Amino acid sequence: MKALVTRPVDDAPPVAALLRARGIEPVAAPMLRIVPEADGAARLGGALIGVQGVLFTSANGVRAYTGASRRFELPAFCVGDASAAAARMAGFRTVFSADGDIGDLAALVGARLAPHHGALLHAAGAETAGDLPGDLDRRGFTLRRVILYRAIAADSFPPGIETALRQSEIAMAVFFSPRAAATFVRLAREAFIGEHCETMTALALSPNVAAALSGVPWRATIAAAAPTLASLAAALDTILAGAPSA
Repeated sequence: MKALVTRPVDDAPPVAALLRARGIEPVAAPMLRIVPEADGAARLGGALIGVQGVLFTSANGVRAYTGASRRFELPAFCVGDASAAAARMAGFRTVFSADGDIGDLAALVGARLAPHHGALLHAAGAETAGDLPGDLDRRGFTLRRVILYRAIAADSFPPGIETALRQSEIAMAVFFSPRAAATFVRLAREAFIGEHCETMTALALSPNVAAALSGVPWRATIAAAAPTLASLAAALDTILAGAPSA
């Protein structure tokens, strides 16, 4: 069995390892390309003054921050385990993981920090999901959002992928973001191969990701119970076992 891994190149290895451990051959088909901002250090400069913590909503944010700053003494608050692992590897001394979504991250910050101790910095991409500023504002925090990278959508499938889809060689596709899902749907429709998705199962990190896949017909669309790699693995095991899933 083969499965498309649609994550950006740097984010794909854990997903590929999860698939291989279950006898599935991962096929790289990144739908987004991550490009750090060239002036990241300048963007961070004054924004870090008086900050009591740095927030990361992706491992890409961690990597972009690492390329622009050496301020690792600040506590890192991460949306999930992947971004937390990247923060530890980068050199942050104190790392917290919300192990969930944006709302969980805001709740974690509210439980660990007090608004009067200083502002928070969000090392962000040009496009963000959820309402982190609103969630934190309601808790009394000031958030400084600094764009450190951009995710560029693919304008075509990688070599060989379109042929593999046409010939029904791919049994599954894994999606981690609504934008990656929407990019896949757009490319499939532009290449007039959307109907070939009828033989594939789409595995999504969350219901929001699954919703972005509705533009083409799938054999089944399964969303993980929680936006974590562990929950995604559990959903995958359910699919492989042939058990009914909602």
